[in-house]
Formats: sequence, structure tokens, C-alpha cells
Amino acid sequence: MSGHVFAPAAAHPRTVRGLHWFLAASVLTLMFSGFVILMAHPRLYWGKTGNDLTPAIIELPIGRNYKHGGWVGEMRTYDIFNKNGWARSLHFLAAWFLVLTGLVYLAWGIGSGHLWTHIIPRMRDFSPQRIREDFRKHLHLSALRVTGGLPYGIIQKLTYGLVLLIALPLMVLTGLTMSPAVTAAHPGLLDLFGGSQSARTIHFIVFAALVLFVIIHVSMVVLTGFKRQIRSMTIGG
Repeated sequence: MSGHVFAPAAAHPRTVRGLHWFLAASVLTLMFSGFVILMAHPRLYWGKTGNDLTPAIIELPIGRNYKHGGWVGEMRTYDIFNKNGWARSLHFLAAWFLVLTGLVYLAWGIGSGHLWTHIIPRMRDFSPQRIREDFRKHLHLSALRVTGGLPYGIIQKLTYGLVLLIALPLMVLTGLTMSPAVTAAHPGLLDLFGGSQSARTIHFIVFAALVLFVIIHVSMVVLTGFKRQIRSMTIGG
């Protein structure tokens, strides 16, 4: 990166470091338990209803319930996998950890100015020069090894902003929409997403996007100096 001088990165705030690992543990637990739940019925629908006898818009090749043999009368012709009660309980528990951690992060981020300073892009961040420079840094990982950490570039700001302020809240809302107890008290959620099956499909799409984010995020941590990045997000420095 000849011709460019990069300032040393600032340390992550202690609050960010602590909440980061609570969020990471919650998201990973939700991904694991959600996958087990999905294995029981790997078919996605749009609208208010959906079952084995209705056409699916997406059928996922996971578990032995994929492309089942159908029904004869009122009896299934296949051995169904349905032992996922523990996964549902774990999913529900992890979801509340995610919500509580997210609310603490949001309150702290607004109060401390962290959201406005480090996460939400400013108009100047969208200048062609800054965008080109940020893409150049990501294409040349040696630059990211030097400047990793705060302040974030436009790519990191957009990515973290989408995950924290859009994807995770959308996951929570669609998850609540799949709960009959919640929608009985707040039927507007069903209208918002067009039915519980639509909410389930959106929930899965956001889940897939978060899995992709985690894979890319961990890959970038490894490629730009795993020990330094982990130290920066644990003890600081």
C-alpha cells in the first residue's frame, strides 16, 4: 500500500467488547437450535398457512423429512423426525438473551454516541474517494492488518449497521410473529408480515444472511491477524 499512511487503530470500548461476546453466543446458539427446528419441517411457505399437503416455495434438503413420501389417507408414509422440543426451548432462551443484550447495546450506543460515531455512516463516508479507499483496503488485507479496529470504514459501517439495526430486530419480530400467544395479543404482527408462514420464511432468509455474515466475519478476523483481533475484542489494545 505504497503512498498511503494509516493511523493506528483505536481500541474497542470495554462495553462493546463485553456485549460483542454475549451477542455472538446468543446468535450462534440461535443458529444451531434453529437449524434443528428447521430439520423437523424443512419446507417454507408464504401466507397464513402451510403444511405437508400444501405447496412450498422453498424445500430444503436437510434431514430425513426432506421430500417425504407423502400420505396414504391420514397416515404418513415416512418416519418423521420431530424430536426438537429441546431445541425450541433453547431457541427461546437464547432469543431473550439476544433481545436483552441488544437493548443494552442500543441504549449504551445511543447514550455514549457510539452508534453515531462508529456505526451509522455519515454523508462524507459515501464520497467516491473513501469508498475506493475502503475497497482497496479490503482487497489488500495487509492494510486491514494495520488498520483493523476503530474507526470502521464504510463497508464495516454498512455491514454492522444492517446486522445490528435491521437484521437482528427483524429476526426478533418475525420470531414473535410465529408465536400464537404473542399474535393473539398483538395481531398486527400477522398483518405486518402477511401471516405466520410468511414470517417464518422471512425469518429463514435473514437467518441465512446472518450465517453468511458470520462466515465472512470470522474469515476476515483470521485473515487480518487472528491473535491481534481476538486480543482487541477481549482485553483490548
